[in-house]
Amino acid sequence: MLMLALRGIRLRWVTFVGSFLALALGVGLIAATGLALAATFDAPERGPERFAAAPVVVRADGLLRVDTPTGTRTAPVDRPGPVPPGLAAQLASLGRTVEDRSFPADIMDPHPGQDADARVGHPWSVAAAAPYRLATGRAPAAPGEVVVTTGSGGPRLRTGDRVRVRTPAGSEARTVVGTVAGRGFEDAVFFTDDEAARISPDIDALVVYAAATAVRDALGPDSGMDVLTGHDRRRADPDPDRDARALVSVNALLGTAAGITLFVSAAVVASTFSYAVAQRRREFGLLRTAGATPGQIRRSVLAESVLVGVAASAAGTLLGAGGAPLLVRRMSEAGLAPSWFALGDPSWPLHTAFWTGVPVATAAALVSCHRAGRTAPTEALREAAVDSRVMPVSRWAAAVLVLLLGLGLPALALVTDPGDLLGRKSYITRPMILIVGCALLAPVLVRPVGRLLTWLPARLPGATGVLVRENTAAGVRRTAAVAAPVLITVALAASLTGTVATLEEARATEARTATTADFVVTPGQEGRPLAPAFLERVRDIDGAVLSASRSTAVTVLEENTALVSSEARAVDPARLAAVAKLPVTAGRLADLDDDAIVVNEEWLTTRVGDRVTVWLGDGSERSLRIAAVLATGTGDNGVYVTPRNAGGADVDRIDVEVAPGGDRRAVAAALDTAAADTGTRVATRAVWLAPTAPGPDDHTRTGLRMILGIALLSTATALANTLVMATSGRGRDLAVLRLAGATVPQVLRLVVAEAVAAVGVGAVLGGAVAAVNLLVVWGALALLGVTSAVVVPWAMLGLVVAAAALLAAGSAVLPALSALRTRPVELAGSRE
Repeated sequence: MLMLALRGIRLRWVTFVGSFLALALGVGLIAATGLALAATFDAPERGPERFAAAPVVVRADGLLRVDTPTGTRTAPVDRPGPVPPGLAAQLASLGRTVEDRSFPADIMDPHPGQDADARVGHPWSVAAAAPYRLATGRAPAAPGEVVVTTGSGGPRLRTGDRVRVRTPAGSEARTVVGTVAGRGFEDAVFFTDDEAARISPDIDALVVYAAATAVRDALGPDSGMDVLTGHDRRRADPDPDRDARALVSVNALLGTAAGITLFVSAAVVASTFSYAVAQRRREFGLLRTAGATPGQIRRSVLAESVLVGVAASAAGTLLGAGGAPLLVRRMSEAGLAPSWFALGDPSWPLHTAFWTGVPVATAAALVSCHRAGRTAPTEALREAAVDSRVMPVSRWAAAVLVLLLGLGLPALALVTDPGDLLGRKSYITRPMILIVGCALLAPVLVRPVGRLLTWLPARLPGATGVLVRENTAAGVRRTAAVAAPVLITVALAASLTGTVATLEEARATEARTATTADFVVTPGQEGRPLAPAFLERVRDIDGAVLSASRSTAVTVLEENTALVSSEARAVDPARLAAVAKLPVTAGRLADLDDDAIVVNEEWLTTRVGDRVTVWLGDGSERSLRIAAVLATGTGDNGVYVTPRNAGGADVDRIDVEVAPGGDRRAVAAALDTAAADTGTRVATRAVWLAPTAPGPDDHTRTGLRMILGIALLSTATALANTLVMATSGRGRDLAVLRLAGATVPQVLRLVVAEAVAAVGVGAVLGGAVAAVNLLVVWGALALLGVTSAVVVPWAMLGLVVAAAALLAAGSAVLPALSALRTRPVELAGSRE
């Protein structure tokens, strides 16, 4: 059996080269994405940075603890509190202590209109905890003196320079009396301890030069403070989880890419093997006539698939190992991964890719070998290559079942949980089910779709249109095999890009509808509050209504088992109505007060008037009445509370509406004047909404293009391979055309037209799958209260179909030219 399989591979090498290349490329892509994915499981091991030389660091633990029937649940609070001064004084009795304070300290550019160099301020005494060491000059000793870090991308500063430093206390000219080498994790400005305490009175952390056990004993178990030593001091660094957080999106992107690659590879390999078996009906018929049993034929086909699978998987593994570094480098260059992202040394992704490829090839051949075993001896006598009974009952059953699943699950979700349909996992896996269903039904769908597409060409002068129509209908398996990669390509490209674009448009529509203010004022640096100086200057602006708000969070205990945090904004309800139009589904925003909360439909408790127990941003517990409920929308409709329930958050946004009869230009000028030298950004409504509008260069779309590029590489290879196989096996057909009087250019035009027609069939089927998916997304948005148009990526579709048509034409012409080199009489009488 093995020798028979090897001989079959040698004689049918054109057929098996297509399967080999399709599988090798798929395994290579799985191996490359798997190696990159393995590198995301562990962030780089970094030691403490800010307090690397500090023996003990004390700070608020920043955790909310809630006792439940199933145990104590914890969640991070939005605004951890400071170290109380009394506690700091108590710990000072154990040994020397150093108080750390962190606050914005931006160095202003002397040239008007230029952005400031964003930095963070600290007291000088805490510099030794990093440790920072003076490179030039001396320590600050008086108000107005600072030490700065050097080596960042900002302006080069030297001892003796006069700079203007903007802090929460205002903007003042200061003298650089010393410099320290930067350590990479922050750009700092150091003040005297007294001046730092004046600018930022709260103690953010306390360095204690004493034994950790003594510090813990002094604090007690219920102090709410963390005592950090050793590697745990990393938790007191600025943004200690930044590396792990940076890898979350990379992990999701690569996981999605690996899943789509596996799906596409399995689909195209199954299609390729299926068509390869269909081409060998006469060969199997001769074997049956010679006495071969159905079992022997099945084992022969299965042995061939295993041999091809092992060889292709080995080649693909080597290809993936070589391509993974290129993938990682391209992701870093495109901003999809951090600059430090690098491959590790695990080998399990290579083993996984190899042992995925072999079963995929075997599984793809199982159905095909079953069909091969059912080949009757009379197939050896067939002269006409017309496909008949291309859909057995088992395939009909599988196709109907998969299509019902692909349509039924979204329908059920629309009724029960429309928001689930907008998640990445849902809108990526949903097209795959429908693609499989359409691919299973392709032999039935190809004939009517092909006749529809060739209806007009068949009525044009000449025989080409008629031949294309009849050959497309007669060679159903050939047309279906060519259309399958195009179906996958168009369906995935249109579904994924269209869904992402539609969701982006929906979010932009929500933002445009919800924000009615003429101007929106935000800090120049994300995550900072508005400068107190600016708030003082805009307290009274003639002809304008100002609505100040604060970013905060509230946490609720759901079903007595899980703490769930929600983003919230603290607003003045009376002013909010003037600058926003929120999608209220129940209750009234006017009823929001210090004893109330506005929630959205995702909350478990959504009945107006009911009370819910929540924990505010600072961890304090409150029982609040539900005043109103907002539509879920795309998930950006958060929670609203009053400033009293902001949990200590500072104002970080002001919406400004020009009052009736007010002067818009005067209001804009007053805002610009107030914002001068405060690091505040004043934007019109259109400018502020611009980042929410769909854009071609955001990371989501870039990642999507990478995923599609990886998947489409497989489908393009499969398309070319299938056409080479199909055209190479039609030598006698082409010879008959030549003997009937057709010229070589006419035959080539016919071959190209048939290939393009098959691409058109795949494009129509893929477009139908994409249309269903986009309609599901539109329906989910409508049920969630978002009225937004479906965005169809016409440009992407046109590019994909045109590229597929060009590739198909080239892949069909080359083997046709090779076949036409032989004299038609010799070719027509040749053996298969």
